[in-house]
Amino acid sequence: MKALKNPALQIGIAAIAGIAFGLVAGEWASNLKFVGDLFVRLIQMSIVPLVMASVIVATGSMSGKGAGRLAARTFGWMISFSVVAALLAWGLSELIRPGAGMVFAGELDPALAPPEPTSWQDTVLGFVSTNIFEAMSTANMVPIIVFSLLFGAALNAYVATTGNRLVLGFFDQVQQIVLTMIRFVMYIAPIGVFCLLAALAGDVGFAVVTTALSYLGTTLLGVVILLLLFVTIVALRTRLSPWKLPRKLAEQTAIAVTTTSSAVTFPTVLRNAVEKVGISQRVANFTLSVGLTMGSYGAVLNYTIVVLFLAQAGAVSLTPGQIAMGMALAVLLNMGTITVPGGFPVVAMFLATSLGLPFEAVGLLIAVDWFTGIFRTFLNVNGDTLVAMLVAGASDEIDRDVYNGTKAVPAASDDDPAVEEGTSAPEGEAPESEANATTAAVKEPA
Repeated sequence: MKALKNPALQIGIAAIAGIAFGLVAGEWASNLKFVGDLFVRLIQMSIVPLVMASVIVATGSMSGKGAGRLAARTFGWMISFSVVAALLAWGLSELIRPGAGMVFAGELDPALAPPEPTSWQDTVLGFVSTNIFEAMSTANMVPIIVFSLLFGAALNAYVATTGNRLVLGFFDQVQQIVLTMIRFVMYIAPIGVFCLLAALAGDVGFAVVTTALSYLGTTLLGVVILLLLFVTIVALRTRLSPWKLPRKLAEQTAIAVTTTSSAVTFPTVLRNAVEKVGISQRVANFTLSVGLTMGSYGAVLNYTIVVLFLAQAGAVSLTPGQIAMGMALAVLLNMGTITVPGGFPVVAMFLATSLGLPFEAVGLLIAVDWFTGIFRTFLNVNGDTLVAMLVAGASDEIDRDVYNGTKAVPAASDDDPAVEEGTSAPEGEAPESEANATTAAVKEPA
């Protein structure tokens, strides 16, 4: 009975029950979709203030030479792994050729008209918003991250000059309050997951998988290879046992694969990084918040496979320059598109029209995007935690006792001086029992 109180297990049971119910109930199960959508919206409405506060507090709290090293390590690892993901996707796609021999059946939804081609210059310009409130209202995450980084840097300089920490303390408290609010929402996570998957199974069933099995298999193989690479590098550089990771990542994985949203999973990732992995609060705040947008290794992998799939499906021969452009676009497009589910059709259409590929084939990919969304989100979410371990390990900011389970460190509270100084929280009372970990875990999706 005690095991049933484990949040990850509850969500897993709800997912299986939801699929089974949807297959039995058929189309009627779509009536439950609004409940699942409501759960996702309750999480999503908190993401913008949470990310802004987390980045501002992390950047504003950094001091000394370590601040620059933290940013350099974070961006260095994320960009490096993104490039590796794109190269791996290209290699696997050429080896397996998932699009070869595909037959276009049916037509695209008329609503999915190809978007106007956009140059890479316009894509980069889109990273900076002329109106931050507009970006906040549309949850356009890249401009929000850029603004928060600049605001945090300016706040850091202001605090260093005046010694006034009032504004920094305000954003720290906003972060903690939003996290508490999300913890309340997570009490209904099993219900939300049940309804989401029941509606999906009732609508499409399992038949959607067979329409692009090779495409799914290529993506899954890439995810497995990248994850093994991540874990191997982390184990070698931190000298921590990789065998303890599955248990520590189980809860966030359950949320990631059932919601297919890095944004919905983000609060859980943030909390578990401190309380289960032992990463310092300052590294977790900065690296994971930036990773929500930039650390989309699963998206880069998938989008590069999409480029090669469409080319193979349409018998289009891509030049080396076009392949390089496709991989570069995959790296750029992952920013701001993976935090919530549903953005894949636009991304796939953009890639098709930008490279002159047959966008008719996108219909096959959209049909199974929920499954590839699972693969993408799984790697995005857990990859961010592993990168945070690499960043924290380089500056000796991983509490090995917490990682080994011999010490409990609760996430920092509003008045915790450790947060103000940008260090990990001190040892304290053990957090509530493992039974309550997910609800408390959503200090916490992509």
